[in-house]
Amino acid sequence: MTTDQPPLLRVEGLRKTYRTGAAEVVAVDGLSFTLRPGGALGIVGESGSGKTTTARMLIGLERPDSGEIHVQGRPLAASVRGRAARLARAKAVQIVFQDPYLSLDARITVAATLDGVLRLHGTRDPAERAARVRTLLARVGLGDREAAALPRHLSGGQRQRAAIARALAVEPAVLVLDEAVSALDVSVQAQVLNLLADIRRDTGIGLVFVSHDLAVVRYVCDEALVMYRGRTMEHRPVAELLTAPDHPYTRLLLASVPRPGWDPDSISRRRRALDPLGAPAGP
Repeated sequence: MTTDQPPLLRVEGLRKTYRTGAAEVVAVDGLSFTLRPGGALGIVGESGSGKTTTARMLIGLERPDSGEIHVQGRPLAASVRGRAARLARAKAVQIVFQDPYLSLDARITVAATLDGVLRLHGTRDPAERAARVRTLLARVGLGDREAAALPRHLSGGQRQRAAIARALAVEPAVLVLDEAVSALDVSVQAQVLNLLADIRRDTGIGLVFVSHDLAVVRYVCDEALVMYRGRTMEHRPVAELLTAPDHPYTRLLLASVPRPGWDPDSISRRRRALDPLGAPAGP
C-alpha cells in the first residue's frame, strides 16, 4: 500500500468528560490520530487511561463533548438517530468486546445470530444469507457444529471467533477490538491474533486494538498510541515505541511487565513520581 492514501479513520480533538457529583472528570482530552487503510493502531494504557472511552466514542456508544471522527473521509455524527443512521454507523465501525456475550445472543445459535445481522442490513434472500453465514464462519475457522451451537456450548476462543464473524458480517471499514483477547488463554490468544492478521491482510480492514498488553500490541499493530489520564503521551511505530520509548510513562509501562529480576517496589516509586495531574511532559 502507498503511504499517500487518505486516512481510513481520522480522529481530531476528541474530548469526553463525566460529572461525578460536583466534580468534572476528564476521560479523554484532545485525542487525535489517523489510521491508514489496512493499518492497525494499538491504543495502550492502564485502567482509567481513557482508552475504552475512546473505543466507545468511535462506535457511537458515547457522545464526545467535542472533536470529530471521520471514516473514509465522511464525518460520523456525534449522536445517531433513526434506523438508517444506525445501520450506516454500523457499516463504518464495528467493535469486538472482551466478553463475546455482549455481542452474541445467548438464546439463539451462532448461525441465527449472523443470519439476523445480514437480514437487518438488507440481504433478503435466505439462500444468499445462508451462503454468507457459511463463508463468515469459515473465515474465522468455525464450521457446521459451531454454527448450530448456542454460545454457552462453545469455548471462549470459539465464542470470540463468532463475535468477530458477527462484526465482519456488515463489512465495516474499521474494526475496534476492546481488550478482545485479554480473557483468553495464551495459546488461544495467538490463534485469534493470527486470525485478525489474516483478515486484515485479505480484506484491507483497519484495526484499532485497545489493550493494556504490550505484547499483544507488538504482535498485531503497526503503530501504538500511549494514553495516560485521557491524554496522548506518545504515538509512534510499535517497534520504535517498544524498543526506545521517548516518554517516562511509556518507559514505566514497559518496566511494569514482570520478568526475572523485576522489582515491583521500584515500579511503585516511579509511578508516585509522575505528576499527579498527568504524566511528565518530556523524557
